[in-house]
Amino acid sequence: MDTTQRTDQQRSADRRRRELLEAADRVVLRDGPQASMNAIAAEAGITKPILYRHFGDKGGLYAALATRHTDALLASLRAALDAPADRRERVEATLDTYLAAIEARPQVYRFLMHPAEGSAGGDHGFDVGKHSAPLLRRMGEELAQVIEERLDLGPGSQQLARVWGHGIVGMMHAAGDWWLGERPCSRAELVRSLADLLWGRLAAAGDRVGGPGF
Repeated sequence: MDTTQRTDQQRSADRRRRELLEAADRVVLRDGPQASMNAIAAEAGITKPILYRHFGDKGGLYAALATRHTDALLASLRAALDAPADRRERVEATLDTYLAAIEARPQVYRFLMHPAEGSAGGDHGFDVGKHSAPLLRRMGEELAQVIEERLDLGPGSQQLARVWGHGIVGMMHAAGDWWLGERPCSRAELVRSLADLLWGRLAAAGDRVGGPGF
């Protein structure tokens, strides 16, 4: 097989995988954590063994969907952090971007973060921590990188940036999860309250010389 044939086959496989993920997204939007491999295969117009051939099992499909949605969310968070505004406004915009994303697609959020809610035997259930923890860790590392690039935190800045990155993601996740379930206040009120909590040393930190600023 020549290089052109291999490239064409790879493009075809990538396109087919993207189509299957889009079908899975539609089912997740409808069914949330109850989304099953049978329903996703039916939505895609294929049999379940073909779906398994592409993703291995529901855990493999979950990982692919998680990467797809996490990539999009991280791009949105970076855009909010890089917006032409003062630091407090960018902090609030970043918090609001995360909360708006989970509010707009709560079924997708629950599928990614609370998959065991759909556990009823068969292919429905899996270990929440095994699958959701890596998403939060990835977001924490990405945010830590942004903080380190933009803020001069003095000695031990790399470690402090990682502490802040993972701490902020943990706060957003826990507060957002509670808020989405109970809706005790408006999104704007939650954003302001979380920004107030973060604001202490974040407000006092200087921009890193030569960096993009924060």
